[in-house]
Amino acid sequence: MSKIRAVVVNPDVSERLVIKEVDAPTPAGNEAVVRVKAISLNRGEVRRSTTAAAGWRPGWDLAGVVEIPAADGSGPAVGTRVVGLVRSGAWGELVSVPTHSLAELPASVSFAQAATLPVAGLTADRVLRKGGLLLGQTVLITGASGGVGHFAIQLAHLGGARVVAHIRRPEQESFVKDVGAEGVIVGENLLPASQYAPYHLIVDSVGVNILGTALGLLAEDGTVVVFGTSGGNEVTFNAQSFYAIGGASLYGLMLFHELRRESAAVGLQRLLNLVEAGRLRPFIEIEAEWMHIADVAQKLLNRSFLGKAVLYLN
Repeated sequence: MSKIRAVVVNPDVSERLVIKEVDAPTPAGNEAVVRVKAISLNRGEVRRSTTAAAGWRPGWDLAGVVEIPAADGSGPAVGTRVVGLVRSGAWGELVSVPTHSLAELPASVSFAQAATLPVAGLTADRVLRKGGLLLGQTVLITGASGGVGHFAIQLAHLGGARVVAHIRRPEQESFVKDVGAEGVIVGENLLPASQYAPYHLIVDSVGVNILGTALGLLAEDGTVVVFGTSGGNEVTFNAQSFYAIGGASLYGLMLFHELRRESAAVGLQRLLNLVEAGRLRPFIEIEAEWMHIADVAQKLLNRSFLGKAVLYLN
């Protein structure tokens, strides 16, 4: 097969995301070619597609079946159901994926469930690991209704933490409480979160005044991990109050940097085992055919739904 269909940026159309024919992948020796069955969307890749040049291929998360195994003998065999991620281009019929970024699906885990895990699940796993042992500790998660936040609440709860969730709207409260949040803070002001402070770990994806307030709510030797700034990039905070806590840390997390330390395959297998055991529950709000990619991407940018959106390739 010399051509496949894939999602590509086309600035000449209002939606910018179109499905068109592109060259079929040519895998490196350590890459398997996966026939993609399901993809999920993340805000970062969708936001980049709004400004990317013509021809750029978005997509991080995919689940499917190995069509061509890696030439070097690493990774799964032909016909294996897998989940994986790539730096770009996951939204296509066939995708070359490094075997260190692939994990085999348990029989009871669907392609849709698996497709939600790579970026959102691995990010949640990595940010919580920055807090070390969470048993008996208090953890604050801002932007908790997003894909990463929803997984982070569940994983922190499984680790024995007391979880406080920050959300934007009151109608999201049951969404976060149902998966383990004990306390909920609603709105653009984080100061009410002080009633549960101090926090051993704060996970932030909002930035602006939310992050500025969060930095003053840490426990001694506590850590704030920032992996996004959905509310804005500029942050003002009281530096004296922050350093006076003693041992407080601010850590910036980029997933693909973190994956240099532990392969995606290892983390994905850990998450898949939890899904298989019923201990981690992906929440999929939208399921549709991939021809609806532009519409679903816009809904994601507009925050029109909770949880994850999964699209199926036909």
